[in-house]
Amino acid sequence: MLILPPRNTGRAAHSRGVTMIEVLVALLILTVGLLGVAGLQARMQAAEIEAFQRAQAIVLMQDMVDRINANRRNTAAYVTGDPLGVGSTLDCSAPATIAAKDMCEWSDALAGTAESKTVGGVTTNLGAMNEARGCITNPVTAMPREVVVAVVWQGIVPTVAPTVTACGSGVAAYGSDGKLRRAMIARVKVGCLQNDPASGLCWTP
Repeated sequence: MLILPPRNTGRAAHSRGVTMIEVLVALLILTVGLLGVAGLQARMQAAEIEAFQRAQAIVLMQDMVDRINANRRNTAAYVTGDPLGVGSTLDCSAPATIAAKDMCEWSDALAGTAESKTVGGVTTNLGAMNEARGCITNPVTAMPREVVVAVVWQGIVPTVAPTVTACGSGVAAYGSDGKLRRAMIARVKVGCLQNDPASGLCWTP
């Protein structure tokens, strides 16, 4: 009569336990990897929105630079007291000059009125950057004059508060420390194209 040796049930149970631990470790590694991918995707989406808003800001800033260059004799008329764009109180009911018309159209473009969406009776403008505003200053009034066009808007994540312009400073949407405020400026030089025949002074025809 053949007698078989008893099976090593302890070793089999130990193997099953090791296999379960390996599965749990693999699931943990997979979970951490998926969370990392999700975080990376969120950061990529935020960077994409930031880049899109910056591209819009460049277009809007260049728009006003071109308007000022086309009306160089009246650069002083483009100086803004308060920021244009979102929250602007500029009276655009009947602009009397080219500069006034340019400023009204630029303010509307900054406010994003070209594209809007209405949900639940609330209309939201979508045609520009978040909380977009624009300022125009004339720091050098003597020839050659200098006009500074500034565009600011609300970013997605806090960075460093810009110091290149004070436009929009103190607006709550940009954060109490201004680190959500994005800004860019363009300097427009108005040179002397000819001298006045009577006085000999430099002027721009």
